[in-house]
Amino acid sequence: MKRSTVLTAIALLFSYHTFAQQKLVSPQEFLGYELGERFTRHYQAVGYYKYVADLMPNVVLRQYGETNEYRPLVYAIVTAPENFKDIETIRTDNLKRAGVLDGTPAGEKKAIVWLSYNVHGNEASGMEASLLTLFELADPQNAKTQAWLKNTIVIIDPCINPDGRDRYANFNGQYSNSPYNMNEDAMEHHEPWPGGRSNHYMFDLNRDWAWAKQKETQHRLKIYNEWLPHVHVDFHEQGYNRPYYFAPAAEPFHEVISPWQRKFQTLIGKNHAKYFDEQGWLYFTKEVFDLYYPSYGDTYPTYSGAIGMTYEQGGGGYAGLGIRTPEDDPLTLKDRLLHHHVTGLSTIEITAQNATQVVEEFEKYFRDNNSNPSGLYKTYVIKGDNNSDKVARITSWMDMHGIRYGSAASGRTLSGFDFQTQKSGSVTLSTEDIVVSTAQPKSRFISAIFEPKSKLSDSLTYDITAWNLFYAYDLNGFALTEKIQVAKKFEPKSLAPSTRAKPYAYLFRYKTLDDASFAASLMKAGIKVRVAQRAFTANGLSFDPGTLVVTRRNNEGVNEFDERVTSMAKLMGRQVFSTSTGFVEKGKDLGSADVSYLKAPKVALLFGEQTSSLSAGEVWHFFERELMYPITPIGTTYFKRSNWKDYNVLIIPDGRYRLFDDALLEEVSNWVSQGGKLIVVGDALSTFADKKTFGLKQFASKEEEDRADEIEKKKVEKEQLTRYEDFERKELSGYIFGAIYKIDIDNSHPLAFGLRNTYFSLKTTERRFAFLDHGWNVGVIRTKPTPIQGYAGYAANKKLENSLVFGVEEKGSGKVIYMIDNPLFRDFWENGKLIFANAVFMN
Repeated sequence: MKRSTVLTAIALLFSYHTFAQQKLVSPQEFLGYELGERFTRHYQAVGYYKYVADLMPNVVLRQYGETNEYRPLVYAIVTAPENFKDIETIRTDNLKRAGVLDGTPAGEKKAIVWLSYNVHGNEASGMEASLLTLFELADPQNAKTQAWLKNTIVIIDPCINPDGRDRYANFNGQYSNSPYNMNEDAMEHHEPWPGGRSNHYMFDLNRDWAWAKQKETQHRLKIYNEWLPHVHVDFHEQGYNRPYYFAPAAEPFHEVISPWQRKFQTLIGKNHAKYFDEQGWLYFTKEVFDLYYPSYGDTYPTYSGAIGMTYEQGGGGYAGLGIRTPEDDPLTLKDRLLHHHVTGLSTIEITAQNATQVVEEFEKYFRDNNSNPSGLYKTYVIKGDNNSDKVARITSWMDMHGIRYGSAASGRTLSGFDFQTQKSGSVTLSTEDIVVSTAQPKSRFISAIFEPKSKLSDSLTYDITAWNLFYAYDLNGFALTEKIQVAKKFEPKSLAPSTRAKPYAYLFRYKTLDDASFAASLMKAGIKVRVAQRAFTANGLSFDPGTLVVTRRNNEGVNEFDERVTSMAKLMGRQVFSTSTGFVEKGKDLGSADVSYLKAPKVALLFGEQTSSLSAGEVWHFFERELMYPITPIGTTYFKRSNWKDYNVLIIPDGRYRLFDDALLEEVSNWVSQGGKLIVVGDALSTFADKKTFGLKQFASKEEEDRADEIEKKKVEKEQLTRYEDFERKELSGYIFGAIYKIDIDNSHPLAFGLRNTYFSLKTTERRFAFLDHGWNVGVIRTKPTPIQGYAGYAANKKLENSLVFGVEEKGSGKVIYMIDNPLFRDFWENGKLIFANAVFMN
């Protein structure tokens, strides 16, 4: 050992013993109350983490971001003091073992455990438990934890969702009795809408890991992929009447999950069981919580090489500080945080005891990824003829996750699965194609996201069963069984403008959400925009329906009109075309009534109780963070007395409404007839279906209703003698769990401008409605519907025959737009966003 290294080690040890003589105060002493007596506010927890990190040489605290409500996102690194002198080497060695960085690991094998708390804000025992766990790990007097930390790095994220957490803590502090009331009828057990589960924009952050649409997730992924831990735990709470859940997980496991990942889950579970058995605490394993959907806090780490696990404590927002279970047992916050504390320490303990094997198996996982990837398909090809906006979005998404891609040598012809046709087809590679090989560190994550068909070992799953981004982005592409080498770095095509000085009109193609965002920006800037309702040809170029036309006429009042239009287009990456005449070579001239004026919409969103907070949040986020267009949320509690009729677009998100009595439905109908545009999403359609003032019907005729009744009758008869233990699975025949359907689209209608004549729709329920008798059936499912990916029961499929997906009813001078499937679902169905933008902006 070098003399300088020895001196550094001696200094660290001396420093550690000096600090050890200073008493590290417990969270209770620091906060002034016993953990579990009240809910700790986020700033208080961060304060304790800062205190410990400032005092102790075995803890470092780092901020990795900030929430929408300006709360800090922090994580602590906890390990033996001597490990900190090599902490960067430990981190980079780990990335070298994964093949993320080049080179050979130089240091000792140290295990990395990552503990994530409070992704759901009202599952609030997590952050409380993290405080106690930090104390036990940092305490130099705790010989057991200090021994673990010699070969283990522990990373603690005390609160993934500070905004939701404080929303819940503030509610409880405001309404909790003193002492707290264990009666479930007490106000403290009934959070008001939207509850503390979600973040500021009411997104479920536990379903955002893969899609990374929220800023908390984007910040977290950056540091997560800089470490790539070997073990990751996501701490949750479930219904208060359930015992504790820990690994091993339930089936279905995705087939790319390695035998070692399965085995170590069981080893960890047995270690937890030992401690729970000693205390007589109830628990269960291998049920409910599967490892399939790739965007959870257990599955994303699993597909990234970790032993990823969810731990679920009974409680949740309903439990408050204490509640009585159905067995008449008291369940307190103190109990709940203690259980999480025990499993957290148990996880670290079993990892430290097996640190060398944990690291070696991690290395083997990535060695297999890089040299012998699992799965049928070895290469995914995103064709170069895809829209450049879609290419930019998918490559940006891959960059965020550290997925490698490039271009292949051209001219080679191969056979592969064609995502557009769902059949085997021929593909000739071009240098403009993007090639994604699965022989890379993120191999199994790529397979889970892109594979055309996923093997579902058990149809009883916890979430959606299909999510393929080739369908979500509507990309031309292929899955190949052959491994294709990347020839060079991918370079996006540059789009050259085609403009004239002071033209008669500027023309902009309309194909993607980025085009819709550009139209919204022009409107916000006071620039008048028109849209071509029909295809036309100008200057030898073809333009599709939906093309944006910005004429000099009617924009005379815009200062520096040409500079503003072209500079805005450049800023937003839009290709500019122009023409010196309104006389087109083919189609309708630019002054035709078929090139209609787009009036800037004044948009209102129904918001609050009775709406689905997730759906309302998706719309809110879509306008503020993607369209960058103003929207006014109007609360359901005061909607009737608000000035809602002053808006010309009203969005009714998914929800179950008591608000709309016959009188209000009549008012809404009259508002539409006078020029309003009503957009109705998901379950909200039930409020307007089969009402005399609206044309939406569940069934088109008595005969169609009778057929549906007959299908249900046969299902019931078939399942009459089902064994009790099999009933839950038999019931699945009538349900859809997030499956993808290829539907027919009338892309001549403004609602579908920019789309193809087919659309991949993510259907999350079996709800169905009939074709509109008097309206436009823009998106429909016809006979013999079958999902192209994901699970749907046979009875659910039969029910969907000849049903509406997207429709437009014209009423007077206004419109009602019906969206049976939610195109903004979790904000990751990129192609659906254009439909929603069309509903708002297009005539």
